[in-house]
Amino acid sequence: MSKSFIKHAWITLVFIYLVVIAGSVVRSTGSGMGCPDWPKCFDSYIPPTSVNQLPENYKEIYANKRQHKVNKFSKLLIAIGLTKEANALLNDKNLLKEQSFNWKNTWTEYGNRLVGFIAGNLVLIQFIWLLLKFNQRRKLTLLALLNLILMGFEGWLGAIVVATNLVPWVLTLHMFFALIIIWIQIKIILMSKNKFFSFKISSSFKWLFYISILLSMFQIVMGSQVRQKIDFLMADHIDRHQWISEMDTDFYYHRSFFWVVLLINGILFWLNQKHNYGLKTLNYIVMLIVIEFITGILFSYAGMPAFIQPIHLLTATLLLGVQLYSLQYFNYKSDSSIRA
Repeated sequence: MSKSFIKHAWITLVFIYLVVIAGSVVRSTGSGMGCPDWPKCFDSYIPPTSVNQLPENYKEIYANKRQHKVNKFSKLLIAIGLTKEANALLNDKNLLKEQSFNWKNTWTEYGNRLVGFIAGNLVLIQFIWLLLKFNQRRKLTLLALLNLILMGFEGWLGAIVVATNLVPWVLTLHMFFALIIIWIQIKIILMSKNKFFSFKISSSFKWLFYISILLSMFQIVMGSQVRQKIDFLMADHIDRHQWISEMDTDFYYHRSFFWVVLLINGILFWLNQKHNYGLKTLNYIVMLIVIEFITGILFSYAGMPAFIQPIHLLTATLLLGVQLYSLQYFNYKSDSSIRA
């Protein structure tokens, strides 16, 4: 593959991560409903800066639009057998409560959408590039197509998130598919590089590493569940310093499960040193886990400061990204001329 394509694939990955960061900033600042419609914001491509730019009955207007979208989404849920979830949406009158206009929230959410728009177009360009220039690499082209489809699906989920007024399980699904997109994009980069490495790693080490990746994904999804609880606390206007005392078991499971992640990666780090595998990425993995540990302590004992939340999520997703990137070193080829 050309160096320019690989560079584009890396830039695309960076913007996908920026979407994750932007989404975390939106949630930590309570800006998720800063734009009550989608893809426009207050029915405009450039959102307002003052409530005076909106009609007096703007809350009623967007509540009616949301009702229409909720009805359509509920029909889809019923069609795929999720009748309970559909009825919960239809009977939840809180979904139709519009927030008062706040220009900071609106522009924070708008910035999130702009980053998402750029990332989506980079994924589109990536697919077209492969289709026109490297169509013989069918597996790679199909992966790029899959990521493009998933980006579109994420955009649709974003619309549902707005329509359902941040319903928790939809947000968790949104986060899960973001992780899948990151995974596929890293796979695209690794396949484009098409490198083999000259050192051999034991199968037991590889399996333990695979387990560590699954644990990281599980921990991130579990953290999203904790984030849902925080959304409810924010909606109830409970002071940030009281959040820990209001947490349910999900938070304590998430916090305790971190020690499992630490243990597994600690063992991997030790084995890497003991057997001289030479996986330098494990140093970065340990460093990210330390940062995750520090931000977790600040969450628990410093009143969950808002600026820590995006750092905590970014560190977790970077950790997963480095783990996935490390899989290339398992691509062994017994040729001494190939260097890692």
